Amino acid sequence: MVGFGLAGSVFHAPLIATTPGCRLAAVVARSESSRTAAATQYPSVEVVPDTDSLRNLDIDVAVVATPNATHATIAGALIEAGIATVVDKPLATDVASALCLIESAERFGVVLTCYQNRRWDGDFATVRELARSGRLGRVHRLESRFERWRPAVKSGWKEQPAPGSGVLWDLGPHVIDQAMVLLGPVTETRGWVRTVRSGAQVPDDAFVELRHESGAVSQLWVSLVTAAPGPRFRVLGDRAAYVKDGLDPQEDDLRRGARPGGGPWGVEATAMAGSLMTGDETVPIATVPGDYPDFYRRMTACLRGEGPVPVDPRDSLAALEVIEQISGY
Repeated sequence: MVGFGLAGSVFHAPLIATTPGCRLAAVVARSESSRTAAATQYPSVEVVPDTDSLRNLDIDVAVVATPNATHATIAGALIEAGIATVVDKPLATDVASALCLIESAERFGVVLTCYQNRRWDGDFATVRELARSGRLGRVHRLESRFERWRPAVKSGWKEQPAPGSGVLWDLGPHVIDQAMVLLGPVTETRGWVRTVRSGAQVPDDAFVELRHESGAVSQLWVSLVTAAPGPRFRVLGDRAAYVKDGLDPQEDDLRRGARPGGGPWGVEATAMAGSLMTGDETVPIATVPGDYPDFYRRMTACLRGEGPVPVDPRDSLAALEVIEQISGY
């Protein structure tokens, strides 16, 4: 694990540690607080100061969970060292660097994937199931919102001017990737980013509209300045619509220390169920349980030669093309 901040300690390490066949062997951490946290939470791991140290360890895969601006450089070095690599989203902070990583992995014959964990959100799994089953009919519009209320500017790297900072780079990869998974390739992109909060140095509010080859349209909002969030999903088909409020519970569960394997996982409260709507008729739809652990189950199978990577890195490249176009980077 390269990096042991929020991404490494919350979104990756607990899943690795609870996946059969996986073991968290080492953590690369620079700060004293991160080194202490890693050693305390995982006493058997080796805590090392830099990625060069990983070359001397018997590891199968490295996870890049560092600030966005460092993803491409660190992942590139790992690939050249012949180490299979998972990169937390975004794969890079520009299309050229992401393409370079993909081509380098192909050239060296190294496994590369991107951690697009929101593919395994329960609400998105529910949308996919409704679309597959035909209950929505032909989906012609996807509205997706990842909106938060954080009026105070924080001091972390995500709020500092740098490649890959700002809300579009933070939350945008999630909603854009989901839209492409559901509705396919994009032919036209429009949108905007803006900075609303006083004192903010990076964009905190953004909108993206995608037109897909199928003719369907995706309208996607990401924001840190939404005191009254809209529906997480509003999916319109020619037979019915699905409307869902609230966020998948897995992030909150991981943040509070819950771990997969200790009972039901990713199960949403019944009261948070979405609705299938056809005019005046409304039918509650129980949310499919979310399954972030499936990413590392798939990664383990891939490394054993039993399946593909969990996420094709070229999918993440396609999402980056959208972000780069909207953000102007």
